[in-house]
Amino acid sequence: MIPAFPVYLFDVDGTLLDSQHDICGAIQTVLHARGRTDISHETLRTYIGRHLMDEFLELGYTHDELDQMVAEYRTVYAARKHGSTRIYAGIPDVLSRLGGRKSTATTKSSPTTKVVLEQFGLLSHFDHVQGTDGFPAKPEPDVLLKCIDAFGVRKEDCLFVGDAPTDIEAGHRAGIRTCAVTWGYGDPQQLTDSRPDFWAHAPHELLADY
Repeated sequence: MIPAFPVYLFDVDGTLLDSQHDICGAIQTVLHARGRTDISHETLRTYIGRHLMDEFLELGYTHDELDQMVAEYRTVYAARKHGSTRIYAGIPDVLSRLGGRKSTATTKSSPTTKVVLEQFGLLSHFDHVQGTDGFPAKPEPDVLLKCIDAFGVRKEDCLFVGDAPTDIEAGHRAGIRTCAVTWGYGDPQQLTDSRPDFWAHAPHELLADY
């Protein structure tokens, strides 16, 4: 059982929202414009939660191409208007019942995160919205440390909930406890190897009194 915490920090993609089709679809649009039709949805899904620049580099593009590709992705992703994104079943109920203060800690930018949370009726559950805004993305701990500073709390007061090994690693680097969720995109063995403090196999397991 996961104990109650004063502060909960949430990854977004793969944790609160099943957004894989919009994210991977937008990336495929960028790649197809460059003649790359060889990268499958399944391959792209493994990158969700990492920074786009790292992804494009690993797919063989150069540093000189990155800014343009990221800009194209953001335009295409916004134009999709999250039409293929869905809330994971049980998430709204859990967020409404979960005590403590809440923030996001996502690789998305803060403005984009606010838009998508509002569209899906989740924004009111959060006391703070934190994205990755011009600083290193997870597995670096920066987005978590920004949340801690915003709330003015101790690291031991926080639990970070995420679906990817990069989430768990970021939590370790930030010095806060972590909960791995198994309904997202993270590889089960890699999640196990990342050594989360807690596991949740369904959203209601995040509640201390479930």
